[in-house]
Amino acid sequence: MLAAGAARADELVVGFGGPPSTVYDPASGCSGIDEPDMNPRAFRDADGRVVMFALHYVAHALRGPDLDHLAIDCRSALDSPLDPEPSQFADRLYVAATWTRDGEHVGALVHEEYHADEHGRCTAATSLGCWYNTVLAFHSRDGGRLFERSRPPIVAAAPFRQDVGQGRHRGFFEPSNMFGHAGSVYAFVSTTGWDGQDAGSCLFRSSDPTRSELWRAYDGREFATRYADPYRSKTLPQPCEVIRPFTFAVNSVVRHAASGLWLAVLQASASGEFPVDGFYYASSRDLIHWSPAHLLLAARTLYSNWCKTGDERGDIVNYPSVLDPMSPSRNFDVVAGTPFLYFVAMETRGCSTAHRLLLRRPLTITVRRGATEAVEARP
Repeated sequence: MLAAGAARADELVVGFGGPPSTVYDPASGCSGIDEPDMNPRAFRDADGRVVMFALHYVAHALRGPDLDHLAIDCRSALDSPLDPEPSQFADRLYVAATWTRDGEHVGALVHEEYHADEHGRCTAATSLGCWYNTVLAFHSRDGGRLFERSRPPIVAAAPFRQDVGQGRHRGFFEPSNMFGHAGSVYAFVSTTGWDGQDAGSCLFRSSDPTRSELWRAYDGREFATRYADPYRSKTLPQPCEVIRPFTFAVNSVVRHAASGLWLAVLQASASGEFPVDGFYYASSRDLIHWSPAHLLLAARTLYSNWCKTGDERGDIVNYPSVLDPMSPSRNFDVVAGTPFLYFVAMETRGCSTAHRLLLRRPLTITVRRGATEAVEARP
């Protein structure tokens, strides 16, 4: 049965307002590892200066008076021990998300990669088949100059150890930025999925990200799923609910101040509802129900089939993140002026990436008002 007069939700319409410009070139880095390799995350410290994390697994921050004037800080905020013992969750560590209320005490979500093949603990034929990912909690007491491991460290972990299921990528990885709403802090965390757990992005919530034990994942009804350390506990968590349409990792979430709508940006390869490789966006009123994904930029990404011998094209893009230099939020999770899409452009040569640049490109955001349409009435 059809019911007339049902309202279709408002949606954001996002486009580009100009060409890209360079934010950071590794030529100005402190060492050869200072390449952009994560979604850019930024906050304002207690002095109002901007701190951005966007580089590799030695966490040299970009710092400056504002987003328009950043320079690399050669002091490491977090080193990667490259520990061969998987139960220590201390192989490659990336500062993947930050949140602070006062600019001094900073909570962080850290993307940990355990590369079993590099430690002689994998029998899989490919490097990706040896990857085991976990999302950890860290914190800083000095405005992000030095991070230390929180206790308990686990925010999101597979309910099995790294030697289980080798041959494919496993675990939780690539958290989005943290963003605030109604007194809580949220983040999307992506999972590869396994028996009983769908692959895609799940929504996590905490009342205080500097206290790691408070993180919970949405299970389809409430924020109740708590993940344990699979090396120290046999507790099997409830699956987290994959939020549609996010079958790929959600890279960035911000609130559009003028409309109150949320904007999520992600990269995807051609599959299902994603017709081509590239960057996509979706909008939401409540963080649970989202619009279909809309194409923002058609381009090859790390998810694309770009690994071809002799391919010299330098046109893969990755790690999109929306940041507004005029954001009223200390954590840049609100857009109110002219936001930019920050992203990494990589030159590829065969199966390797060569030179990388951190770029930004201005965005335009408008609101498409919901129309009235006939929908099926549910009993």
